[in-house]
Amino acid sequence: MQYLLLCAAILLPKSLAFPAQLKLESSSNTDLEDLKAYLDRFFPLLTKTPSLSLEDRIKEMQRFFHLTLTGKLNAETKETMKQPRCGIPDIANYETFPGNPRWRKRHLTYRIVNYTPDLPQKKVDDAIRRAFMVWSDVTPLKFQRVFKGHADIMIQFARGEHGDGYPFDGKGKTLAHAFAPGEGIGGDAHFDDAERWSEYNQEVNLFLVAAHEFGHSLGLAHSNVRGALMYPLYSYVNPATFRLSEDDKRGIQKLYGRKSSNF
Repeated sequence: MQYLLLCAAILLPKSLAFPAQLKLESSSNTDLEDLKAYLDRFFPLLTKTPSLSLEDRIKEMQRFFHLTLTGKLNAETKETMKQPRCGIPDIANYETFPGNPRWRKRHLTYRIVNYTPDLPQKKVDDAIRRAFMVWSDVTPLKFQRVFKGHADIMIQFARGEHGDGYPFDGKGKTLAHAFAPGEGIGGDAHFDDAERWSEYNQEVNLFLVAAHEFGHSLGLAHSNVRGALMYPLYSYVNPATFRLSEDDKRGIQKLYGRKSSNF
């Protein structure tokens, strides 16, 4: 995808094809195609590593997710690939996007363009408000909702192709995606309405996914720390007891400073 470098240089190039001759032992053609698509999308080849072998690319993924480093498409790796997740790539060993894109102001606006039918509108409004508070509680940032015109962060529920060139893939796969700070589509967050969005733990919790995506909207890449909000794989925690991890705090405060400091 272009997430880590698209609109303000935020998503990486969509996909780079594997050489056709690469094979994995004991893997079906379907398994190999699924692996190819996953690595191309979430662990794309970089200009500094344009010729990694397939085995090395699998190890790169396994290393990120703290799996056993086999370089093979084993059961553990297959299971990780099936988990619901964010649509942004996981190639980074850093807490922020390359170049550290960030907003050059502390007061940001957001607009909820449309709603999911899964929740009452007031529940959506509240989940979005609380998701922004996750970040305003630890930085000098302030978020104001607007109801018309363009906002810094435009929030949209959509299915399939929805105008940004990064179509959603249906229920249970990529849950949402967001663009790093910048002009135009920069900062915007999109949620796949093929998912079943919930207030608590039924299906997919909107507050948790929104808080994660807004981290991207503010300039954070994925973390490989299990339990961090910016870890790419979705897992449910009770929103009432949610606490931002130290890893997440370090990343966002690297960009914007602490709540009591000068911007």
